[in-house]
Amino acid sequence: LAWPSSEIAVMGAKGATAILYRDLTPEETQQKLEEYEDLLCNPHMAAKRGFIDDIVEPRDTRGRLCDELDALYHKELKNPEKKHGNIPL
Repeated sequence: LAWPSSEIAVMGAKGATAILYRDLTPEETQQKLEEYEDLLCNPHMAAKRGFIDDIVEPRDTRGRLCDELDALYHKELKNPEKKHGNIPL
């Protein structure tokens, strides 16, 4: 889950554009920074790629988290029994 204002990125937009576009003038770098923020630094792209499940409004967060945790609480795992134990060597 993510809020609409969240930033899903490994690196901030300013640092990324400084590395990617280091040969450009400061004005061109600023333009690339704005493009980068609009295109990649939002949860919509992360949701489109499957990195997050849903985008929720902050006021709906508590209810959604409770629903998700309740689903996990009642989940039954169906893992196979261990075939082998750890033998001391």
